[in-house]
Amino acid sequence: MIWLYRKLLDRCLSRLVRRGSLMVLWPDGSRSDYGNAAGFRAGIHFKTDQTVRRVALNPGLALGEAYMDEMLIPIDCSIHDVLCVLMDNQNDVSLPAVALAAKTGRLLRPLLQANSARRARRNVAHHYDLNGRLYSLFLDRDRQYSCAYFASDDVSLEDAQLAKKRHIAAKLKLDRPNLEVLDIGCGWGGMALTLAKEFGANVTGITLSEEQLTVARARAEAEGLSGRVHFELMDYRAMNREFDRIVSVGMFEHVGVPNYETFFKTVKSCLKPDGVALIHSIGRFEGPGATNAWITKYIFPGGYSPALSEVLGPVENAGLLTTDIEILRLHYAKTLAHWRRRFAANRDAIASIYDERFCRMFEFYLSGSELAFRLSDHMNFQIQLVRKQEALPLTRDYMAETERRAAQFASAAD
Repeated sequence: MIWLYRKLLDRCLSRLVRRGSLMVLWPDGSRSDYGNAAGFRAGIHFKTDQTVRRVALNPGLALGEAYMDEMLIPIDCSIHDVLCVLMDNQNDVSLPAVALAAKTGRLLRPLLQANSARRARRNVAHHYDLNGRLYSLFLDRDRQYSCAYFASDDVSLEDAQLAKKRHIAAKLKLDRPNLEVLDIGCGWGGMALTLAKEFGANVTGITLSEEQLTVARARAEAEGLSGRVHFELMDYRAMNREFDRIVSVGMFEHVGVPNYETFFKTVKSCLKPDGVALIHSIGRFEGPGATNAWITKYIFPGGYSPALSEVLGPVENAGLLTTDIEILRLHYAKTLAHWRRRFAANRDAIASIYDERFCRMFEFYLSGSELAFRLSDHMNFQIQLVRKQEALPLTRDYMAETERRAAQFASAAD
């Protein structure tokens, strides 16, 4: 039967690879070439017939697993080069196996994204409670694990992440000291600490990651900000206090479509009548979809990047008013390119913490994610929300002015 699976995969690759070229070395030593010389170029070796069968039947899951297990070997190139060829072509062709996986993923969304408080805690631990040193080896110094903001191509990762925090702070309109801010999904505390240091806010950060909680509390103590910044291990649904401002960066992707209305109703109930909220999330341009099966299994169980059409309905149903939406195009592709290069530079150190299979898993994740933003339909969105229209000025001028003042404050501090 292996001839049938090989024929199926051969037919799929023949249909798929139109730009660029892909050379395939099959388990029996024979070779096939697909595409043309114009574009990305790569080569791969399928080590076993079983690998051919699995990739032919379920490429969305099996391709990454084959690379992790060294059953798919890049030839004279990297896995990034291989994914460049495949993802540069995927939007032009609908392959039966890929279409079936996407349809199945859509049907299973209510189950896969039913992120109860207990399941959400387990999902977060899967990715964010890894050895803390891992993230220090490829993120910026502030451990910002979300899309940076690049005003130009020559901006460093550290400066782009700081610009992201200030860009978000500007949209929160922190126009007076001692505003009470809730940071939902506070990570390692960088956003909360910046809001306290640069804008005089009192911040409560909540997370489901014990690893992040420990680091965030230690950072607040070390920076002398324990009186202004407090971190708690808490699910967003358990919060019952009111705040002047609410911010959430890179957490909404873990909420799950079935919980969107609960999330935004919680935001409304925790936001004072004249308050402002800012939600920063990965999204997709081309409408509702499904999370890749490999990403769900190995990286972000329960995760999903929504289309705006899936978000705005629950916002409206919660009784919140959308006052600003910004789409960040390619910023995350640039961010992930930095992470990928830093990961490669520190690969030996990371392998000593985990192992080679873990490194291949992360390489596949970082490359695939970067290309999802560069070659596919992924983007980031920022949604500003209020309960009352009068909570904000009529124009957006205050945002740019706030960012300018923050930069001047930093220059003076240096």
